[in-house]
Amino acid sequence: MSVKYTSDPAAVDDLARKYTDLKAEIGKVVIGQQETVRDVLIAIFSQGHGLLVGVPGLAKTLLVNTVSQVLGLKYNRIQFTPDLMPSDILGTEILDENRKFRFIQGPVFSNIILADEINRTPPKTQAALLEAMQEHAVTVAGQRYPLDEPFFVLATQNPIEQEGTYPLPEAQLDRFMMNIWLDYPSFEEELKVVKNTTTEKFVKPNVVLSKEEIIFFQNLIRKIPVPDPVFEYAVRLTTRTRPGSSDAHSLAKEFLAWGAGPRASQSLILGAKCHAALNGKYSPDIADVKAIAKPVLRHRLVRNFKAEAENLRTDDIIEKLL
Repeated sequence: MSVKYTSDPAAVDDLARKYTDLKAEIGKVVIGQQETVRDVLIAIFSQGHGLLVGVPGLAKTLLVNTVSQVLGLKYNRIQFTPDLMPSDILGTEILDENRKFRFIQGPVFSNIILADEINRTPPKTQAALLEAMQEHAVTVAGQRYPLDEPFFVLATQNPIEQEGTYPLPEAQLDRFMMNIWLDYPSFEEELKVVKNTTTEKFVKPNVVLSKEEIIFFQNLIRKIPVPDPVFEYAVRLTTRTRPGSSDAHSLAKEFLAWGAGPRASQSLILGAKCHAALNGKYSPDIADVKAIAKPVLRHRLVRNFKAEAENLRTDDIIEKLL
């Protein structure tokens, strides 16, 4: 199936309409969490990956499953545990009845992967998934196997239960385009959740996009033009987080041990392009960069002891930088 439009602006207009439909279909199942849904979709259309952080019971698994349904994509959930091996994710070779080695694909061979509690597995297994995220392919016994496109990983972390975990190093966190926080629902939202989930009623969302359309829109996002002042704002915002640089903001010098790298600048621009397109704009402005700055930057900034002692959150620092 080919996707054709008379022009790129016409395609952007259709993407904005499809985004409205996507939110409506996801909203049938996932109550509230509108900003979370927005960030997950931005990461997908920007060809990035997301790290979802929230306490248990906030519908992280339900959200990813629902997103995969409305996008018409194959979905796999991998529960990360201390005894999980790389082969449990990537797949393994077996000796068949003809005494020849045959590769059995692991659960990573899917379009959307939910890596549940990624910090509960040792670094070797974490690295196996991170390699697949970066290369969109896996190598087993010297043989390279490409993954299906589109390919998107949403990893979850539990922020309140740290016993028996292997926290992701900052260099690996940087592989995730966005760090997406889930907060508790409002009273009205939680009331609606309880009413909808304690009856025999079952809602199935409709498919809004095909795989071909998703890949087309991912390529469309890359083609969106960006004015030079927006490029400069994104790069300046990133460089001002680096306490050792000459452009560092006074807050970075005082409260950060490490700032964001060039991958953050790339993610800010891609995210801003996508945010603009989803809202029917043909080019991003500085407001689009600001809209996605927190999820792009919050996992890339390392607070120092003073910031922790004063209970200054990363988001607080980003707000002041903006």
